[in-house]
Amino acid sequence: MCCTGKCARLVGLILLPTAIISMIANLLLFFPDGQQLESDQISLQVWLMGGFIGGGLFMLCPSCSAIRAGGKGCCGAGCCGNRCRMLNSVFSSAFGLIGAIYCMSVASAGLAIGPKCRVADEWEYPFENLGEGENGYLFNKTIWGICEFPKDAVMWHVVLFSILLTMAALQLLLCAIQVINGCMGCILGDCRERKDDDSGL
Repeated sequence: MCCTGKCARLVGLILLPTAIISMIANLLLFFPDGQQLESDQISLQVWLMGGFIGGGLFMLCPSCSAIRAGGKGCCGAGCCGNRCRMLNSVFSSAFGLIGAIYCMSVASAGLAIGPKCRVADEWEYPFENLGEGENGYLFNKTIWGICEFPKDAVMWHVVLFSILLTMAALQLLLCAIQVINGCMGCILGDCRERKDDDSGL
């Protein structure tokens, strides 16, 4: 039988680094190709801060809550324990689902629209109306050179938003798992014995 407490702790320990990675990736997007730009030269999707807010700050609550749910509960040890923290982790994970969906939406929009860069002395979104699939900029690297400055703005944009999208998808899956796991923990309790609580995972 799968232990709900151990599962919750594992989910929390995975969620935490994904939140940190998302925040770092979002911060790096403010400095395309390592260049410091003016605020109006940075794309809207970066300013929406899907990675920093949705995939980062929104995810700290469910990650910490899940880790706490993996410890000894406030209702005792064994199969009757940990129901209160499990219930709290359910609500926190539902909150995390919102953050993950927000991060995924912003990252998807960022990849679809493309970076904002300087083209012929004007700052614009040169790939916004190219469409998707083979006609889009994501599959046609030969047109990336249209961005005059920053030089590698497209690569920077694609890599970091892809990281955000991947992290958001993983967070969405983990939060959904914890909602189900937390509900099971509330109903069935934690299968661990006291010695398991004292020894962690």
